[in-house]
Amino acid sequence: MRRFFYLTLLIASVNFGFAQSKAFDVKVAGKGQPVIFLPGFTCPGAIWDETISNLDSKFKTYQFTYAGFGDVPEIEMPWYGTLAKEIASYIEEQKLKNVIIIGHSMGGMLAIDIAARHPNRISKMVMVDALPCIREIVMPQVPVEQIAFESPYNTQMINASDSALRITAGYMAMGMSNQTSRHQELIGYIMNSDRETYVYGYTELLKLDLREKLANIPASTLILGADFPSKEAVMPNFESQFANLKNKEIKIASNSKHFIMFDQPEWFYAEVNNFLK
Repeated sequence: MRRFFYLTLLIASVNFGFAQSKAFDVKVAGKGQPVIFLPGFTCPGAIWDETISNLDSKFKTYQFTYAGFGDVPEIEMPWYGTLAKEIASYIEEQKLKNVIIIGHSMGGMLAIDIAARHPNRISKMVMVDALPCIREIVMPQVPVEQIAFESPYNTQMINASDSALRITAGYMAMGMSNQTSRHQELIGYIMNSDRETYVYGYTELLKLDLREKLANIPASTLILGADFPSKEAVMPNFESQFANLKNKEIKIASNSKHFIMFDQPEWFYAEVNNFLK
């Protein structure tokens, strides 16, 4: 009986030691200064594979995939707050210091949340076509109080057939990248997403406004924006939304849509490598 007790205790301690957050999966590789890669909405961590292979220096890389996307099972909604909390806890548990975060779109929003929680652990950030308040851009006349999880639009999206969603995803892909060769990839990410995470998760993002948190972030930040529809149209948005961030530089990619790493890869790699040096 005593032997059984100690064996049970050992198994429990081993399982606890290797337990991972259900809110994300993370692929860790390499050695050196830690660089956390946070993908955009629906995208897996593998979206950063090409970027990592084009880094000039050696880093220890952490590629996150969120619950409900890729091959990671969904978790209870709402899920964004859980993601931000669990990724921040992971950084603390792993005792990561002098951390660089590179975040695309939603990944940039998470980067802001995490850097505000760990201002002394995050040294640099790269925001790739990310904003702290997307609602102001996509729904500027709609108060946050009017954005509801239970809405006719969300109900329609939840109940939409796969064929109908695929058509919608196709239009979205065309709007997110100039590279037609990458459109099926983007469509696949949407189609492989958990439907409730896809619908209600985006509603969560619309409700977020992280602009006040920027004032508490000392990290040196490179903000890379796409010039779609034009540099003159987007530059004021970046300047206004990141006004509270002290240590920043804003650069705009020419002839690019939302996925800058697809549309202008050489420019993107050069800017990231120069900044990380």
